[in-house]
Amino acid sequence: MKEYEKKVVRIHDVDVDKEYVKWINEIKARYRSSQIKAAIRINSEQLRFNWMLGRDLVLRKAEEKWGSGIVEQVSLDLQAAFPESKGFGAANIWRMKQWYRFFSPEKEKLQQVVGELQGGKLAQLVRELQQPEKQHNIKHHQLGGELPEVLSLVPWGHHIIIITRCQSIEEAIFYIKRTISDGWSRSTLINCIKSDLYHTSGGAITNFADQLPYPQRELAQAITKETYDFGFLTLKEGYKEESLETELEKHLTRFLLELGSGFAYMGRQKQIVVGDKTRKLDMLFFHINLNCYIVVELKAVPFQPEFTGKLNYYVNLVDDLIKTPAQNPTIGLLICSDKESTEVQYAIKGIQTPIGVSSFENVHIKEIQEQLPTVEELRERIRQIEEDMHRE
Repeated sequence: MKEYEKKVVRIHDVDVDKEYVKWINEIKARYRSSQIKAAIRINSEQLRFNWMLGRDLVLRKAEEKWGSGIVEQVSLDLQAAFPESKGFGAANIWRMKQWYRFFSPEKEKLQQVVGELQGGKLAQLVRELQQPEKQHNIKHHQLGGELPEVLSLVPWGHHIIIITRCQSIEEAIFYIKRTISDGWSRSTLINCIKSDLYHTSGGAITNFADQLPYPQRELAQAITKETYDFGFLTLKEGYKEESLETELEKHLTRFLLELGSGFAYMGRQKQIVVGDKTRKLDMLFFHINLNCYIVVELKAVPFQPEFTGKLNYYVNLVDDLIKTPAQNPTIGLLICSDKESTEVQYAIKGIQTPIGVSSFENVHIKEIQEQLPTVEELRERIRQIEEDMHRE
């Protein structure tokens, strides 16, 4: 019996049927929703406070007015007044000031992000939460210190990571959008910044602009990378495609993280029967947001023009034999050990299926150690040779 079932109390004169089960599940879902709303409201209010404190330090020119130790003094006063509250350390208050200075000059760009996220559930939820506080927000706007709405969708810990590791407002906005849309944890955010996702995402050479309708082509381009980091793989020197596939499947979680959000793994060496022959796809994925299959073809060698012809063939097979009418056109993604942009562009020109070409890097190569004898083994051999000589 499951743990939660042990805790359920049944009253003997109550008949539990399917309708009751449906109703109680609706109540549970409603309560979970209220918990999420409460959490977002608390996060939003805390972020608004942090923003306003950072604003005051900047606009009041606090250090010039009260001295270089003013932030430390504010920290001591707030901790004394609210000993049960966390977050009033001097280092955190300095972050509030840094946060305000980082984003306040770029409010228009942040508002553009809100517009792009209008259809998102999180953005809608925050708008609903903020409706009763319109007058409060208008007052802040008049003071020039209103917290940009999109910033309230991201936890404070994420903001600290973004403002301390991003080099530009455009890069920061990129990671804010991905955190909101993909629900990134702090560790995922750090890993993505370390791998420089901002500069590498959407970098594959593709024909999506010609072969996919808007807005699918924009999203399809955004989920690709110019170069995939396979640093989590260790292979023998001279490895082949089969070994590359095997290791990627062994480290599937890491591979999916590297591909990005929305990818669902459908299998390796997927068989498709064509006439009296069986064809095998290297790896097949389904992208949830794009609502389409993605055929991934792997090559352990640099790009060759003929690779696109084979991938085009596989994409057509999936379109005709696996895809349903409700799904969008299948996309092909070729990942090679290296590529030359001009050559790729000529190779995909004229192909009617949507195809992208990327490369990979950082595969660790196992060092092949020569089977040399150890010092002890050499000493033992010398000893045996000496013994044999004495016998003679």
